[in-house]
Amino acid sequence: MLVRIGLLTEGGYPYATGESRLWCDRLVRGLPQHEFDLYALSRSARQEEQGWVRLPPHIGRVRTASLWTSDDEVLRGGGALRGGRTFRGGGRGGLSAGMRPRGGRSFGRRERGRFTAHLTALATSVCAAAGSGTGDEAATHFTEALYGLAELAVEHGGLPAALRSETTVRVLESACRARGTGRTVQAATVPDLLTFAAELERALRPLSLDWYDEDGLGSADLCHATSGGAAALPGLLAKRFFGVPLLVTEHGVRLRAHYLATPDEPFTAPVRALLAAFRGQLAAEVYRQAAVITPGSTHVRRWQEKCGADRARLRTVYPGMMADRFRGVGESDDGGGPGTLVWVGRVEPAKDLIALLHAFAEVRRAVPDVRLRIFGAPAQGADGDAYLATCRALAAQLFPDEATGAHTPGDNPVSFEEIGGPEIPDLAEAYAAGGVVVLSSVVEGFPVSLVEAMFCGRATVSTDVGAVVEVIGGTGLVVPPRNPRALADACVALLRDPERRARLGAAARARALELFTVEQNLAAFRGIYLELISRSPARREADAVDADGEPRPFATPAEAHVPGRWTASRTSALVTAGPDAARRPSWAIRRTGAYAAAAGAGAGDA
Repeated sequence: MLVRIGLLTEGGYPYATGESRLWCDRLVRGLPQHEFDLYALSRSARQEEQGWVRLPPHIGRVRTASLWTSDDEVLRGGGALRGGRTFRGGGRGGLSAGMRPRGGRSFGRRERGRFTAHLTALATSVCAAAGSGTGDEAATHFTEALYGLAELAVEHGGLPAALRSETTVRVLESACRARGTGRTVQAATVPDLLTFAAELERALRPLSLDWYDEDGLGSADLCHATSGGAAALPGLLAKRFFGVPLLVTEHGVRLRAHYLATPDEPFTAPVRALLAAFRGQLAAEVYRQAAVITPGSTHVRRWQEKCGADRARLRTVYPGMMADRFRGVGESDDGGGPGTLVWVGRVEPAKDLIALLHAFAEVRRAVPDVRLRIFGAPAQGADGDAYLATCRALAAQLFPDEATGAHTPGDNPVSFEEIGGPEIPDLAEAYAAGGVVVLSSVVEGFPVSLVEAMFCGRATVSTDVGAVVEVIGGTGLVVPPRNPRALADACVALLRDPERRARLGAAARARALELFTVEQNLAAFRGIYLELISRSPARREADAVDADGEPRPFATPAEAHVPGRWTASRTSALVTAGPDAARRPSWAIRRTGAYAAAAGAGAGDA
């Protein structure tokens, strides 16, 4: 059965860099029986310059838009958005006409009134949430305002210019000064309001795209957002305007990531409070409207529940990873270097290599001949290089009598190495180089390096962060984060007990092959896709039959096959308007009206 899926991404697939890139590529390639249309939001010019991954042939089209557009580019020429393009036949590289820029032409008096009313309701709900928390009434106002702005953007060419206008600043100022808002928000100055208005425009930029028509998201059978936040916003509109069911996958909760990043954001306290309230209300609306939410771990699932997700709609689906590349190491009887600890990952502060080096100093006192091999490149940017230099300096300080560096690994107790050289040509060889794999992070989502070590049949020592305990499941040792002594004791225990290492490694490999492979991930989403489609009526007459003229499964709503005079009118109403037709713009109802005749014909034939 062919299902047309609108895959919504932010800062990832099909770009060659970014989050969830590999997972999305495996999903698309693993389900060739379906047709995917990609709707991709990029986060930076650098990401766009690095290009795309090679796309499979069953991608129907790729539509792209930029979230990194500078202020000057947004407001130039009436606020036209930069970079939106449509590619048809994504896997074949064909290019069609570009996406129409939508920046927001000048509104008439009636449109200005609508914009002000919707923005006022949204700002009031955000300010209330930033003050004393949000209730049902505030959430309702936020929802109605969000979709009201969306309808205005679709009907009149976008909102960027309007959201950067003096009217927006005045509306925000009035909402912040209203009774019931918190002191932090009431203290907002005019520069604070200008900053928040700019951030609000960026967050709502997907409303101004021209993806919402019968050739765009309206033609999808379902929308699959690969994260919350901006990626899910087009899915909300597709559901609102056309009744397209929404599936949301999060391997890390976007709202949680925003909260963790808040202290480092270059904003004042009032701006941070307003942004946190807006993001919280948007996340709550995404969770309310999603038919199914698939967290990538129980750790993520708990956070989603705290952020308002309905437990009945949550289904944990672990990210699928390629096990074949580690098969040679995992099936080998070689236990690796029995006196070597291995760390693999991106060198950055969250990985806490400082604690690992201090722990290794303790390990070396107990097991003098032990070595530590650190495989990884620094995180992008000056901060990553600076952290790597700090780690190298600390290693030299802790082991002053030995040559520590990135020279011949056999001469040094600590070595910093990159994968791809003659001795360690690939990732599997890095895990094979040691008998124990260590994870020392203080912040972690889904621990990819830990699963890779499990595929390789390696015993592991990890810190209790993120989804580590859930992934390990008793097949490795787990210690508190930021505790070098506990980390060292666990490493020494495994280094001194080869039988235990072998037993834990075998159990870890069996667990990883059962839970974390690409195959289990594809099987889960294959079932979820068919389930969601079976709940939703078909909207495209052309898709009611296949190439041989045979009816497609689920192409006609089930009501069409029930005898009775009510069938035609009931099916027609269902397909034409849907359950929330009263709240849809008139153009959206007219768009679905063309399919009422097809539903009525199906009822008569039955």
